[in-house]
Amino acid sequence: MHPRLIVSFISAAFVASAGFAQDKSQPTVDDLVSKNVEAKGGADALHALQSLRLSGKMLVRQGQVQLAYLQTKKRPGEVRTEGTLQGMTQLEAYDGKEGWKVSPFFGRKDPERMSADDLKPLAEQAEIDGPLVDWKTKGSTVEYLGTEEVDGTLAHKLKVVRKNGDVSFVYLDPDHFLEIRILTQRMRHGAYEEVETDLGDYEKTAAVFVPTSFDSGRKGDPDKSKIIIDKVEANVPVDDAIFHFPVASK
Repeated sequence: MHPRLIVSFISAAFVASAGFAQDKSQPTVDDLVSKNVEAKGGADALHALQSLRLSGKMLVRQGQVQLAYLQTKKRPGEVRTEGTLQGMTQLEAYDGKEGWKVSPFFGRKDPERMSADDLKPLAEQAEIDGPLVDWKTKGSTVEYLGTEEVDGTLAHKLKVVRKNGDVSFVYLDPDHFLEIRILTQRMRHGAYEEVETDLGDYEKTAAVFVPTSFDSGRKGDPDKSKIIIDKVEANVPVDDAIFHFPVASK
C-alpha cells in the first residue's frame, strides 16, 4: 500500500474513533431525565407528593416592594398563587381547565376569567414536578442540545416542546442534575416573549427536593421579581374550591 494511503487510512481511523468516543460520552435525553428524577427524590417519592404549599415573600421593583407570597399546588394540575400587600391580595388560580384572577392593585377587585394566552404560564406553574418528569405522558417532546454556560456553570441544556407549542429550555446543573434555569419562549396576544427563571436553594420535603428561590422575568430585563420561600409544606389537605372560579352566593 502506498505510504500516503496508509497515512490517510490511519488519520481517518483516529477521526472515527474520536467521534465514536465522543458519541458514547454524550448523555441522552433519557439519561438526563432519569438523573433529574433521581436527584429530586425518585419517581415514587415524586408521585407520592400530591400537594405542595409554598409560603414566603416576593420582591419586585428591584427589591423596593415586598409582598407576602403564597402558592398552593395540587395534582393533577391545579395551582393558586397569592401576593398580599397592605391588605390587598393579587391572586391567580387554575383548576386544570380554566384560570381566573383578582387584580386589586389595578383597581379590579372582582374575579375575572383569564384568556387562554394569559393562562399559559399559570398552567406550567401547576406542575409539581417540573417540565421533565413524565414528559411523554404530558405530550411534550424533549431534545438534548449539549451544554451551555449559566452564570459560570456549564449546564446541560434540554429543549422541551410542550403540547401547546410553547418551548422551554431547561438547564440542569452538571453535578446534581437539578434545574437551575428555565427559559420559556411563547406567543402571547400576538407578541413573542421570552421568560427566564433561575431556580435554587433546593430543600427536602416529603423525600423530594424543591426549589425555594426563584428569580423570574423577561430575558434581559434587570428588574426581575424574586421569590424567597420560607416554608414548604407537603401533602397538606387542600380544598379544590380554592382553585375554582368563585360562584356568587344567592
